[in-house]
Amino acid sequence: MGEVIKISLKSQAKYMSSRHLARSIVFQSAFEWDFRNSSREEALLSLERNNKEFGENNSEKAFSEALLKGVIDKKSDLDSIIVKAAPDWPIDKISIADRNILRIGLYELLFSDRKEVPAKVAINEAIELAKAYSGEKSGGFINGVLGTIYKELGEPGKEEVSNKSHRDIPFEKMPIKQLAGAVIYSIDEGNIYFAFVHDVFGKWTLSKGKIEPGEDPKAGAIREIKEEVGLDIKIEEELLKNEYVANHPEEGKIRKQVIYFLARADRKELKRGDSGGLDDAKWFKLQEIQNLNFYNDILPIITKAITIISSKSEH
Repeated sequence: MGEVIKISLKSQAKYMSSRHLARSIVFQSAFEWDFRNSSREEALLSLERNNKEFGENNSEKAFSEALLKGVIDKKSDLDSIIVKAAPDWPIDKISIADRNILRIGLYELLFSDRKEVPAKVAINEAIELAKAYSGEKSGGFINGVLGTIYKELGEPGKEEVSNKSHRDIPFEKMPIKQLAGAVIYSIDEGNIYFAFVHDVFGKWTLSKGKIEPGEDPKAGAIREIKEEVGLDIKIEEELLKNEYVANHPEEGKIRKQVIYFLARADRKELKRGDSGGLDDAKWFKLQEIQNLNFYNDILPIITKAITIISSKSEH
């Protein structure tokens, strides 16, 4: 596969813009680094060789070096975000070509200067790499994953509850996935504490997970929270139901319906499980949570929980 990519790159190099050629050379070098499990130093030497072979007159060598270094140095973070955006595709199950195109596109999407590389340029360039060097369906897959992340970063999507038709499929005909979660609290020495999880997009949120077919939502919430943060919870009451549209890389737009409960637990150490896209879990005192960065659609749920707990405490 690596030799095929080299042949393709050699045949197309003279027709590419300097920046696109630089990205193609970075992709070739990242592919070799991943395939051979090379070190950072070996990857940069590979980039130097590839620049000499395919881009001797390319004016974007500094750009290509910075991009490759960024992809390598941020690999763990990039892979965590990819897992969150494409939960049905573990990193080691994505082809070497596709996962390195995703890393390149995602690094540019997250860390590039927006004036130099607008978000849509980063996505479109990644799609073009996929069309040129990967499988027939790779362009759509890359577009789906990066498009999902783009929405999570601020485009309409996760935090919108939509009741209108979308261009590709009407809202009422979108497939539905049901999830359950909870606002978890504990009272310790007169203080109220809340347990939250932190995702790779920089937000604190509520622990939740998918309800299995035929499973009671309460049982699903208890099971998922045990798996995600290691707590045994006692559900006290239902809080709110939340719905949003998510963009799945293979299935397209999906309606995700989440039911949230108020649940109490002992304030034990949180043991974060293998849920993709989470990088922390922590207890916070009630007084501390006003400074946390939450998703907008989570705030009303937490506010209702605080109101209920405070009312109970007064009695």
